[in-house]
Amino acid sequence: MIPRLAITPGEPAGIGPELCLQLAQERAFEAELVVIADRALLAQRARQLGLNLRLQAWHEGPPRPHRPGRLTVLQQPCASAVTPGRLDPANAGYVLDCLRQAVRGCQNGLFQAMVTGPVQKSVINQAGIPFSGHTEFLAELTQSELPVMMLATEGLRVALVTTHLPLREVSDHITHQRVGAVLRILHRDLQQRFGLARPRILVCGLNPHAGEDGHLGHEDQQAITPAIAELRAQGLDIHGPLPADTLFTPNRLRHADAVLAMYHDQGLPVLKHLGFGRAINITLGLPIIRTSVDHGTALDLAGSGRADNASLALAIETAIHMARAQMATDPSRRQA
Repeated sequence: MIPRLAITPGEPAGIGPELCLQLAQERAFEAELVVIADRALLAQRARQLGLNLRLQAWHEGPPRPHRPGRLTVLQQPCASAVTPGRLDPANAGYVLDCLRQAVRGCQNGLFQAMVTGPVQKSVINQAGIPFSGHTEFLAELTQSELPVMMLATEGLRVALVTTHLPLREVSDHITHQRVGAVLRILHRDLQQRFGLARPRILVCGLNPHAGEDGHLGHEDQQAITPAIAELRAQGLDIHGPLPADTLFTPNRLRHADAVLAMYHDQGLPVLKHLGFGRAINITLGLPIIRTSVDHGTALDLAGSGRADNASLALAIETAIHMARAQMATDPSRRQA
């Protein structure tokens, strides 16, 4: 089973386009990679970087493994000429159109997964387009009610109950219903997209010492514990709430398949300390597979050839693994 992946480079003035070019030049992948982008932009950046890479238009047919030295492109024209490192609001629509085309391809079976490069939220909003991030945009396109952000690096996966919220608002969103819903999505996607028959999930408490029996807050007792108990009664291998300061230790993590943290800066600093530059973002709870780099557009590096493509390579490899796991269990997910 050879999956076909859609890759969106993200902000055209950032490092996304050259990361795609560098990987295409250097690496083989057991999947067909189709970059949705402006072919002229990619050709210009390849010349700037001195890459002798053959850009070819995508044509229908059985997917073929990617081999170094060529890159398949599905044309999506930029609105304005691109200068590396210089943002242009005129191209904000182009960035979103690339994403729309990738989502449509995943929905109709043309692609088995999509991999996204970094976008610049500020310039999209500057163009007058409300945009809070990839996760929310993809959830809207796919009409998904509860997307779940999970970051992963070697040896650790961390999913989040809440994402980009001010700390003072986090507690209001830690409810029995939300914690239970996120855990169900996490458990289901670990099974269907990572091939884990009975995933073991550890759950962080919200408060210090997981609330200290209610002396340090009531959310752990009133929301998190009941949600875990309900799912354990259904046979799921879920444990917690555990104090976050001792959950992220080797002995606890050794047999865990994922950790569920309550908020952004509870779980992600640990993961990024462990695997900065070698981590990826995965959106769970969507009807499609989406992985992404864990870094920004790095405008200061754009066009220099010095950007590190390790995160994009891992995002592609993970998308291939997830697509194969899903294709193996659901034949309808195979190529249209």
